[in-house]
Amino acid sequence: MKTYQIHLIRHGMTAENLEGKYIGHTDVPLCEDGIKQIEQMKSEMEYPSVDAVFTSPLSRCVDTAKLIYPEREPVVINELIEYDFGEFEGKTAEDLKDDEDFAEWLSGTNPRKAAPFGESNAAFTYRVCACFEKIVDGIISSGVKSTAVITHGGVVMALMAAYAIPEAPMHDWLTPNGTGYTLRIDPSIWMRGKKLEAFAECPTYPLTEEEERALWDVYDE
Repeated sequence: MKTYQIHLIRHGMTAENLEGKYIGHTDVPLCEDGIKQIEQMKSEMEYPSVDAVFTSPLSRCVDTAKLIYPEREPVVINELIEYDFGEFEGKTAEDLKDDEDFAEWLSGTNPRKAAPFGESNAAFTYRVCACFEKIVDGIISSGVKSTAVITHGGVVMALMAAYAIPEAPMHDWLTPNGTGYTLRIDPSIWMRGKKLEAFAECPTYPLTEEEERALWDVYDE
């Protein structure tokens, strides 16, 4: 049966990322170092070739998509936006260290605990998972072989925790800016259990000539 690939990639670095701030719905841009980092990774590494690009509506994701895949017009999907941090928005963990609401929310013991005037973990997970399932179903029905989703760190972690095999908790899927994971979509496995095989990180370093020859030697055996 035909399989497909979907690449979940976190946006490039922002000044707020460097400052350790909780930034969700605020539309902050890539910082100069973030742009340079993406350009350097593109020159030294290989992002997967794709037939389609989906992105969060926020500029840090749209601009990352255009830097990595300038030949593809990104399709904006509002539901791919980052977590709504409510009153925690723009603050650091140090700023919030004496906040009882923050301590309870950060513990994760109650998935329905929301940041004040923000989003609960349960609501966030439901939102991004419902969106992702529509994307995967669309890939299968349309036959698009390779798709990139440029989104936020929290979204990547939530989706990997929900769908990736091997299974791992959300915090294990934390990925640096500009990087992410490649998953294989097997339609039969997806239809039965809504699971995808996580088989690579992206971008990757290109193979050396020796590595390429070694691969061909294996195929020729």
